[in-house]
Amino acid sequence: MRRLRALLLLAFSALAGIALLVSRSDANPETIRLVVPGVWFREGDMQQGHCNNVIIEMKDYLIVVDANFPDGARGAMADAKRLSSKPVKYVFDTHHHGDHLYGNPIWTQAGATTIAFKQVAEELKRLEPARWQASAKTRPDVAELKRDGPEPPKQDINEQMFVLNDGSRKVEFRHFGWAHTRGDGFAYLPKEQVLCSGDAAVNGPYNATMDANIGNWPTVLHGAEKLKVKYVLPGHGLPGGRELLSGQAQFMAELYKSVKAGIDQGKSAEDLQSSVQLPAAVSAWVSEASLKRQVKDAYDEIKQGKPRGDITP
Repeated sequence: MRRLRALLLLAFSALAGIALLVSRSDANPETIRLVVPGVWFREGDMQQGHCNNVIIEMKDYLIVVDANFPDGARGAMADAKRLSSKPVKYVFDTHHHGDHLYGNPIWTQAGATTIAFKQVAEELKRLEPARWQASAKTRPDVAELKRDGPEPPKQDINEQMFVLNDGSRKVEFRHFGWAHTRGDGFAYLPKEQVLCSGDAAVNGPYNATMDANIGNWPTVLHGAEKLKVKYVLPGHGLPGGRELLSGQAQFMAELYKSVKAGIDQGKSAEDLQSSVQLPAAVSAWVSEASLKRQVKDAYDEIKQGKPRGDITP
């Protein structure tokens, strides 16, 4: 009986750990969580503007998802060294934003190859170096690199999917279309059913829409939902399950629908910014401050008939 009680306690503890992974709301920046053996989630410090990182162990090397800002890159690199003696061989930039890519030089100087879908490099050509230079005025970690602009990924992915498979683990890098940015990339581990979603699916009110295709965003996530997924590791916010994909898709669909309805009624952007209320089902993705900007971006997208990211940078 005592042995049975101990086994039950162990089982409930394991279940509690899974629940903790999915539902905890208290952030714990710069900490590491083991998701499955050989895959770690590193929670970024949002007070420092950092994104999350994922560290994936292969047979002879490591893959890191997202370069982060330079100081976030240094922290992630130090943690990777603590977790494994294997070198970081690849760093996957999920998209072109600074909190996911500006740390590229830190990784390449250490011998890693940065990779991303080709649209990431295209967006850098279109939007930089203005954003880098603006960031350098407020971020010492960017300024101290003494660069004129960001370092593009060293290797472009020109197909919809690129696979790394060394016999110990298979990692698929997938592009489902334009959502948060034109080059949104996902890293997917089919055996482990782990999906690293970048900012195409986040866990909380962390959606920047200035480079987005808001109307197409749910379609991209529905594509990702076709995969067998147990764990979703977002670019911002805590890890979760498939509900992050469906919740994010519903949030964007409700945002677009509400703004479109207001436009059809002849309302201005200012009217909608003060009146749009989204359903309680998507409240986890809503904050009052960011919603006003998201409403304006959706308004511009609908009125001009093109993705918000194709309007002025």
